[in-house]
Amino acid sequence: MTGKTLILTTLLATLAAIPASAQPTRRDYPSCNLAQQHRLRAPTGGTIRDSRQAHLSMRANILQADIGNARKARRLTQPQAQTLWKEVDRVRRDADHFVAKQGFLSAGEAASYDRALDMVAMKICR
Repeated sequence: MTGKTLILTTLLATLAAIPASAQPTRRDYPSCNLAQQHRLRAPTGGTIRDSRQAHLSMRANILQADIGNARKARRLTQPQAQTLWKEVDRVRRDADHFVAKQGFLSAGEAASYDRALDMVAMKICR
């Protein structure tokens, strides 16, 4: 055996020995930890003027990154990824619209948007 063949054989044997439970799962995405996502605190600034709006914007960013990663890993089809991305974008736009119109985002509105983002997360994490 040559040195390259021996290294390749050893690498393949090592990878085969890794249990399936050690391989990444959908639950490894940050957006899958809903309790942690609900506790997120994001700074205000720029066009983000409300703390609840900042929270939703940060969650949306994390979800969209996870959607992109799930698509790259082929865990989502392109149409599924686009649908989820658009839903997250809709939540962000609606929250921004409420803040622009009212000057703030109420706790009830923020909770409703959090639930909508939870639904997207559950689709990625199942």
